[in-house]
Amino acid sequence: MKTLVRDNIQTMQRVKVGMIGLAAVLLMIGVAATLFAIVSRERPLNAVGAPKVDVAANLAASNSTAPIDAATSEPLAEMGVAPAASPTPTKH
Repeated sequence: MKTLVRDNIQTMQRVKVGMIGLAAVLLMIGVAATLFAIVSRERPLNAVGAPKVDVAANLAASNSTAPIDAATSEPLAEMGVAPAASPTPTKH
């Protein structure tokens, strides 16, 4: 009879520990979800020197200039990355 009482006490203690552990995990998940919800609602900061998306979008939309020669043979030279293979004639 004494072992039956001892088993019941141990069982109740294990149930209590399990329930406390489960409650702690659920509490941590709730706190983490709340923090992520708060962070996602914040407006982005405008850092000094950071690119501005709306300005870049407006520049790209208003860029209507066509290239001078569509079939260029040296695109790197035009960008200034590499020297041109043949020098351009200069006017005297």
